[in-house]
Amino acid sequence: MKDFWNNRYKIEDSAYGHEPNEFFKEHLTKVKPGRILLPAEGEGRNAIFAAKLGWQVSAFDMSEQGKIKAEKLAEKNEVSIEYAVGEFEELEYQEAYFDAIGLIYAHFTAESKSKYHKTLDKYLKKGGRVIFEAFSKSNLELNAKNLNSNGPKDIKALFSVDEIKNDFQNYEIIELKEETLELNEGLYHNGISAVIRFVGVKK
Repeated sequence: MKDFWNNRYKIEDSAYGHEPNEFFKEHLTKVKPGRILLPAEGEGRNAIFAAKLGWQVSAFDMSEQGKIKAEKLAEKNEVSIEYAVGEFEELEYQEAYFDAIGLIYAHFTAESKSKYHKTLDKYLKKGGRVIFEAFSKSNLELNAKNLNSNGPKDIKALFSVDEIKNDFQNYEIIELKEETLELNEGLYHNGISAVIRFVGVKK
């Protein structure tokens, strides 16, 4: 997978655009800036947006190419971010340190996704917020005939409302729903897609 993402991000164009995810943008602007963690951040579009709002940004991804493009984007926007490269298991952050975590199309393997969510929960303060958008299990069938289909092709790597409820049990749910929408994010997130959207505050 590391080679896959490095190949995707080494192209000159942006894989997912330079603008932040709309759901992330909508909800992050409602929160007083503090410290935010962005896993699987890729080329840095959401990290740079958060930094421009005054957030202290920590991000990570397995792709060195993603980091290179994120740091170039940060320099262009005259902001700074802390960006680590490594597998999830290789990285460690201080517990109860972050005020927010942004999980925007952070698709992990079927075997690890719930475990990773629980690890990320440890890094979030009480009263901290998770902003989550990712492809739902319905997206697989929805995109079956789309040559430029979005998201993982393994249904177990996709999400359901019940899975999110289970992974974030100790949260006040601000919003949690499955939604069909039209994506327009760079080269690879385009067209009608089924997603799970979640905002929760840690109790």
